[in-house]
Amino acid sequence: MNASPYIPTTADELRGAGLRVTAVRVALLDTVRTGDHLGVDGVASGVRARVGHVSLQAVYEALHALTAAGLVRRIEPAGRPPRYEGRVGDNHHHLVCRSCGVVADVDCAVGEAPCLVPSDDRGFSLDEAEVIYWGLCAECSAHPGERL
Repeated sequence: MNASPYIPTTADELRGAGLRVTAVRVALLDTVRTGDHLGVDGVASGVRARVGHVSLQAVYEALHALTAAGLVRRIEPAGRPPRYEGRVGDNHHHLVCRSCGVVADVDCAVGEAPCLVPSDDRGFSLDEAEVIYWGLCAECSAHPGERL
């Protein structure tokens, strides 16, 4: 008889990262992982839907802790507010619509991390490349001139 493989819970992942397990952190990690490149307000709304009232400051603090622990990734498209995602550790890149601001994941352009090699690394030991492709999403391309 085969035993089912152990699947760690969100609380296990927090403990494994050396973080204290709180309802806000569990709700935040679950929210980010089920969301789609959420901004802070979207994360806060998702956390509140799961645990009730939580201050924006508590959300910022939890996002900082989870990002520092490598459980959440913060992306900052130029001129846009930061977004958070649960896809970490694979050095993927992003597509950003100039019109509506939608963000989508795209796998590395070439091979494994850091995916791209600069013409001169100036002695750096590279382990990651962050690329943001800018353009119009399919919906905005279909309706040029309209802000969706």
